[in-house]
Amino acid sequence: MNIEELDFKKNDGLLPAIIQHHETHQVLMLGYMNREAVEKTVEEERVTFFSRSKQRLWTKGETSGNYLDLIEIQQDCDADTLLIQAKPHGPTCHTGHTSCFFEHEFESTDNSLAFLHQLENLLRSRKAELPENSYTSRMFQKGLDKITQKVGEEAVETVIASKNDDEGEFVYEASDLLFHLMLLMVEKGVPFQKLVNELEGRHK
Repeated sequence: MNIEELDFKKNDGLLPAIIQHHETHQVLMLGYMNREAVEKTVEEERVTFFSRSKQRLWTKGETSGNYLDLIEIQQDCDADTLLIQAKPHGPTCHTGHTSCFFEHEFESTDNSLAFLHQLENLLRSRKAELPENSYTSRMFQKGLDKITQKVGEEAVETVIASKNDDEGEFVYEASDLLFHLMLLMVEKGVPFQKLVNELEGRHK
């Protein structure tokens, strides 16, 4: 994004700014920015808006602590609308919801996807740092063969659990399988998003 290219002449010098979660791509909120707000957002790497009601700059989270860390800003083809990728600290909506555009039946799914991204990032950090007294560190240290063996064991245990009537046991074993599959993907350097993309492609 080039600030000099932005068209502040429309809408009384304000640009609509769509805020999107940088990992899940969930739309979090819509705000407005004047030139000063854009410059402050870029300089401080925290999303700042122009409050139309208070007629002043307003950094999201300045009172609640639920800041939006700037990841990336894109301008649209007319240079009069912004799409901002951000990392939220806590819920974005003042109601306590993750997004201002919330529907209860979808919010749980979005949060779950966000958790899977967080888990993937945690596994990556474990692989890079190998902290002591960590199960995942030990698995990464044992290498690919041990991890693939563990995925196979968990797959068998999941199949066995599926034959029983205990749903809790099945969920427990399937969770172990998914965890170790993600561990294997991190070991192989394959992002979890590629599985999502593959499934989406098949669905289409």
